[in-house]
Amino acid sequence: MATTTTSTNSATYGDCVAALRTSLSFLESSVSTLGTGVADFPRLINVLKSVRHYELIPQPTLVAAESSLRDEIGPAITTLLDRADSHIARVERRIDALKAKSELQQGRLLRSSSPTPSRPTKASAAKGGYGGGRRASLSGDRLTVETKLRMRQREALQYSVERLELEVLQKERELRKRLDAAT
Repeated sequence: MATTTTSTNSATYGDCVAALRTSLSFLESSVSTLGTGVADFPRLINVLKSVRHYELIPQPTLVAAESSLRDEIGPAITTLLDRADSHIARVERRIDALKAKSELQQGRLLRSSSPTPSRPTKASAAKGGYGGGRRASLSGDRLTVETKLRMRQREALQYSVERLELEVLQKERELRKRLDAAT
């Protein structure tokens, strides 16, 4: 009977060892499957680190943050807008002045290109006689010089008047802008 118990024990032990080996092979295949599945974890860790998750912020906290930001940035934005407006106004004035100058120069060119009586002709000088013709030509030269001088003075005055009119218009525009901004 002792031999039968040892043979039954050895058969039971054999079955246990076989079951243990089968379990071990299943465990090894599970470990290899887990190893291939976990091999990508370092990359996933980096990917998940860069993703940030935000929680919902209460409305009063959000309103307080917005007003704080507005208070900090508002004066700087206002200053920049004022600078831009003044620069635009300066450029507009410069453009108006250049337009006025161009128109004035065109007017001067048109006036200078139109024929003006410059000197008396020989026929008119001969009419006065020998001595009188010479005096008439001298007074005629003086007359044309004075006429040219007066025309230049007149052009200068017209230019000054035009500039003053443009300045008045510019001041009116600035005043209107200030009144519009004040209302």
